Amino acid sequence: MNLRRPLIVSAAVSALGAFLFGFDTVVISGAEQRLAEIFAPQAGLTDWWASFWHGVLMAAALIGTVIGSIAVGKPADAIGRRGVMFWLAVLYFVSAAGSALAWDWYSLFLFRLIGGLGVGGASVVSPMYIAEISPAHARGRLVALAQFNIVFGILCAYVSNYVIHGFDLGANEWRWMFAVETVPAVLYFGLLFITPRSPRWLVAKSRDDEARQVLQLVGVDAAGETVDEELAAIRQSIDLEHHNLDEPFFQAKYMKPIMLAFAIAAFNQLSGINAILYYSKRIFESAGYTDADAALMNSIGLGVVNLVFTMIGMALIDHFGRKRLMLIGSIGYLLSLGATTWAFRTQQTADGGFTETGSRTVLIGLLAFLAAHAVGQGAVIWVFIGEIFPNRVRARGQAFGSFTHWIFAAGISQTFPLIAEMSASGIFLFYTLCMVGQLLWVIFVMPETKGVPLEQIQERLNIE
Repeated sequence: MNLRRPLIVSAAVSALGAFLFGFDTVVISGAEQRLAEIFAPQAGLTDWWASFWHGVLMAAALIGTVIGSIAVGKPADAIGRRGVMFWLAVLYFVSAAGSALAWDWYSLFLFRLIGGLGVGGASVVSPMYIAEISPAHARGRLVALAQFNIVFGILCAYVSNYVIHGFDLGANEWRWMFAVETVPAVLYFGLLFITPRSPRWLVAKSRDDEARQVLQLVGVDAAGETVDEELAAIRQSIDLEHHNLDEPFFQAKYMKPIMLAFAIAAFNQLSGINAILYYSKRIFESAGYTDADAALMNSIGLGVVNLVFTMIGMALIDHFGRKRLMLIGSIGYLLSLGATTWAFRTQQTADGGFTETGSRTVLIGLLAFLAAHAVGQGAVIWVFIGEIFPNRVRARGQAFGSFTHWIFAAGISQTFPLIAEMSASGIFLFYTLCMVGQLLWVIFVMPETKGVPLEQIQERLNIE
């Protein structure tokens, strides 16, 4: 069934928010060492405290993400998904411009925190908006566009940092790395004017005539179905959700899906994925790629592998199943992180340098790590969490999974400089041991949900 052009345009514009999500998340990777050099001497800090507060600064956006992902729900219901996306564009712009003009540690922390609010909001609202304007037959493909754009944004941030470094801008280079994000933020804000409001939100606000116009624009769920029938189905779904708001989330019958969601979200970050994305340039320089151009180019390689294998994972998830992909990813984690640990443990020279074998091992190890993540955790986590909760608490279950994910992301990213300062091999050994735990969890605990009706999943998890 062909997709209507207004639907494709609206989904693409909304997915631009996801692009900014990915871009904002890792753009700091190219500037993080320079920031440590600038702000630690200003504060007169010892090495330990300098590493601690640098970790806090690096985690600022993730702290904002936790807050944004929790807080965005009520504004999305009050002013609409589209209305919130306008504010997200403003947050992205303020964060990018403010970070570029930051005058001290505190101001940069504040502006990165503001960017995190945008990331957290986008992680909820972008896929929500796309799902609500999309006919059922196209929903999966169009929501996947948001996930693709996150990864594409990560790649573009790495490329942007490399290009800016090539201009030899000296002491202000890090400011330009942040400033670039203002361009897609302004574009995002402007393009939102051509998108319609969510028909689901309009029905919830008893604006059925406007909802009817949107449905006529983007199309309805099934061939032969009338717009009025679609409106009635939306109304019925909203009424059911309102009825289910009285259902407590944390109760004994939901403990199995809650623990499954907690485990997969925690293991996602205990792999070290966000720390590696954030500190990629530093890691490569520590591994012997002392030339900044080489370190930044290697980071681009990580972004390319992440993008390619994300597409592969999305193509395979319904064929191979969730558990098998997680098993493949877990084994890939262990091999890649184990090799990286070995290199940092045994391949450093007496003068603090790195052997050529060690440098190549770290590069290949981290490329393999991103591939393992993209086809495993990256492809599975949000699909799996969405499947294990019954419809009456699914939204809260996904919010819980997102909250767990970002809390662990902030903690892992904040502690990386501290632990890496003491032992580069130690931090990768920690991630490796955590992935031993994930492998055991996948083998012995994780259920397969591929091709299983949602009702049967609930029966298998003993949900009444």
